[in-house]
Amino acid sequence: MRIALAGLATSHPFTDARTLARHAELVVWEPDPERLRRFTEEQPAATVKGSLDELLAAEPDGVVLTVPNPRVPRALEAVLETGVACFVNKPAAATRAQLDALDRLDVHDRVLSSSVLRFAPAFTAATVAPVEPAEVLAVRATVRHDVGLWATGYNPWQDTPDEGGGTMVTMGIHGVELLVALLGPDVRLAGAAGAVRHYTGLRSEDTGVMALRWGSGITGTVEILGVSDGESYTVTLHRRDGTESIVIESGEDPVKGLGYEGTIEAFLAMVAGAPSPVPWKETRAVLDVLVSAREAAR
Repeated sequence: MRIALAGLATSHPFTDARTLARHAELVVWEPDPERLRRFTEEQPAATVKGSLDELLAAEPDGVVLTVPNPRVPRALEAVLETGVACFVNKPAAATRAQLDALDRLDVHDRVLSSSVLRFAPAFTAATVAPVEPAEVLAVRATVRHDVGLWATGYNPWQDTPDEGGGTMVTMGIHGVELLVALLGPDVRLAGAAGAVRHYTGLRSEDTGVMALRWGSGITGTVEILGVSDGESYTVTLHRRDGTESIVIESGEDPVKGLGYEGTIEAFLAMVAGAPSPVPWKETRAVLDVLVSAREAAR
């Protein structure tokens, strides 16, 4: 099996490759020489290609796509033309223009784009039985993930609202993803706000909040705490008879605990012919909420 890593724009494909290398031959393309050097030091057996076209010409069985958000639509279009399974590292879009460009693509059923947390064992174990919307009053997701690295100038495109969406999008997706996984894609943004509370060097925000509403009438809140000594994610369901919380933490094995391993397992199942476990309709709903929050938070 041959898996192509198209771009190394974030830390995620480095983590993905450590799992994939146990199952497949790796082929990689990345235009930034420093990122490529780091990758080949970790994965010396990987074959390097000089362009996305060369990478796809190697006839991979699946593609992990990780390029800066403005480049996703064109790169994904090229991958779609091959017909192979594709995992697009989150978020697939951060602005309305990027989302509109994705809408013009014919996305087949072996394309997956999701927060890895959807596949975290703590979340999948707690959601074996579907949530019954009629029993739920409201939901809340709390995202604790420090963004101080961006204040040092690391990956500035991620922190730029018109490119990578900033904290509201890049960290907010974790909360929105989990709530949509629980309650479905019939959701819209009711309001959003962001602020800089600590990292004054940011281009976006280090804290944020979103208000959501499902067609069923359920209301939801996503809290984004980008100033945090630890990383954790909590989903809270409020029912008439009490409150239930699901907590996702890295544990002793972050690759497994945070869902990276489960995500790659889902991707490899797609390579073998299975449809994406996350329908594009759900991904589209998550992205629309995030893009709308980015617009509202201005």
